[in-house]
Amino acid sequence: MENFWTSNKPIKGLRHFVLVNETKEKGNIIFLMVSVIDSEINLKTTYEELINSGNWFQGWINLPKNQAITEEYVNYKSRNKVGDVNEIFVNEDSVFNILNLT
Repeated sequence: MENFWTSNKPIKGLRHFVLVNETKEKGNIIFLMVSVIDSEINLKTTYEELINSGNWFQGWINLPKNQAITEEYVNYKSRNKVGDVNEIFVNEDSVFNILNLT
């Protein structure tokens, strides 16, 4: 499964995401996606949504800055001032798990 994805439309003003975790909920495969720009911007999506909806492109598409980081993001950040992220949960077998490097 590709780890890097570009959203067809901005999500809270951002378009480039990384798949960081895969879980099962009620028998469905669920993917946790996190923005490469801002870890506060994250979402869960189903396999069907990610692969078959046409809302996502595999890999990162090179976009002009104003399309990759939109005014919506600036507005979102000014409205939602959140403290530092204290924890990020990643499966042991995730390519982003850096705790078990040997």
